[in-house]
Amino acid sequence: MTITRLGSTGVLVALLAAQTTTQSPVRRNFVACPIVQDTKTVPCWVSDYEGERYYLGIQTDISAEFHPPYLGHKALVEGVVSDEPRICGGIVLKPVRVSPLPEQDGSCNTILPAVDQFTVPFAPRPPGPSGGRLAFQAAGPPQTPAARSKPAIEPREFEILYDFDMPVMGRHAGVLSQIVRFADDIGAKRVVITATRGSTLLSDGQVMTENTGIAEARAKELKDLLKGGGLRAVIDVAPPSQADRADGIDDWRSRQATVRVEP
Repeated sequence: MTITRLGSTGVLVALLAAQTTTQSPVRRNFVACPIVQDTKTVPCWVSDYEGERYYLGIQTDISAEFHPPYLGHKALVEGVVSDEPRICGGIVLKPVRVSPLPEQDGSCNTILPAVDQFTVPFAPRPPGPSGGRLAFQAAGPPQTPAARSKPAIEPREFEILYDFDMPVMGRHAGVLSQIVRFADDIGAKRVVITATRGSTLLSDGQVMTENTGIAEARAKELKDLLKGGGLRAVIDVAPPSQADRADGIDDWRSRQATVRVEP
């Protein structure tokens, strides 16, 4: 990971581009320690930035839309300020992307006890173990080829989005399975993987750029996972793509790989 600081002109241009109208959403992109705020139902994840607390999401399993960060690591938070009521004392960021950074940080270890004023009635703590999909397998019960409707025999692209400086994670199992299943259904002869190295413009004007070589590492990992998952087509890796310059608006989309499946 590299961090650079834009000059005053660069920051001004980026902010003007991000706020072309008075109704543009207020965005918060920052790096901070995640904090666990316990409640009587389910723990919340929050984070502090410039004297304000922001609500990120609740503790849940790998199948949910929000993917919690980790204690012991700072996190890159990229979100839009919502007008919803505060949750667990924090301003709601929605949508929000939270990327735990790979480097360990022992100062990120705060767990706050449950207090009466913080409740999460929309997400009671479920009994029993997680029902998340932890393996590289299709969602739901396995289907036989006869039970699946055959898709049109034409190329299709699949997008895989990443946390900052991170490889494939457990939540990507569903899309990896879709790729293998689609390739099998159309009798794919070739698969092309193109990965990018992304960057993010933070609210304080700094630009965070992923480590050199991350795009190549992602492409190689995807190739190995797809082959291990039973993909029989020839897999080619395209030259890595450099994402567009960060502007603070949905920069998380720059951390991605595209898998093109061709008949």
